[in-house]
Amino acid sequence: MCGRYAATKNPAKLVQEFEAADETAGHAPSPDHNVAPTKKVLAVVQRHPRDADGQVLEDEPSVRTLRVMRWGLVPFWAKDPSVGSRMINTRSETAHEKPAFRKALARKRCLLPADGWFEWRRNGKEKEPFFMTPRDESTLVMAGIWESWRDREDPEAPPLITCSVLTTDAVGQLADIHHRMPLLLAKDNWSNWLDPDREDVGELLAPPGQDLVDALELRPVSSRVNNVRNNGPENVERAEEAAELDSLFDVRSK
Repeated sequence: MCGRYAATKNPAKLVQEFEAADETAGHAPSPDHNVAPTKKVLAVVQRHPRDADGQVLEDEPSVRTLRVMRWGLVPFWAKDPSVGSRMINTRSETAHEKPAFRKALARKRCLLPADGWFEWRRNGKEKEPFFMTPRDESTLVMAGIWESWRDREDPEAPPLITCSVLTTDAVGQLADIHHRMPLLLAKDNWSNWLDPDREDVGELLAPPGQDLVDALELRPVSSRVNNVRNNGPENVERAEEAAELDSLFDVRSK
């Protein structure tokens, strides 16, 4: 599963990396070392343009853009946006069957760039946090779906754009920490996942290959990340390094 992640790359770098237009309109979230449900996140989508009346121009080439979304999917038919806090993850195995996810899976897919994600391994009664991140510090890309929700009681309000992370069975050594993981996408699959003219992405829903997982560092980190109010680079430092930072902070604060 994925309940927290880190995303610190600025929009300018992501626009270049994903060859996308910047449509964050100055509302991009700040670098975040503790992204939690309902926070704003950056996502990459690819859509056909629309005319002045809002009609999709399917004959026009699709355009890839970087956008701001809220983490926690709110289906278009939901009465209350609060349901999004319970839909931060979507099981890839059953997404095509569930009313909350199947339309988005077919027509509204996105890429969610990250530095890595956090997971907790149970050790007796304790839970030990880990940060899964590419060893080469490249961008980790999670498969996502998104939706647009409008408040029926306030039709003039702008739409709420939300997203969810696809999850799958953990691969290799990741299973020693947790039995689920985000559905990671290699660069070769970015275009296929985003293609707005492709509804069937079944072959892309399989767990990532072992080579992609082998490129990850499974880094033990400080329990500071357990509290969403703790948001700084020390969250992603190795546990012993983070402990040293904590002790220095305690001394300076006395």
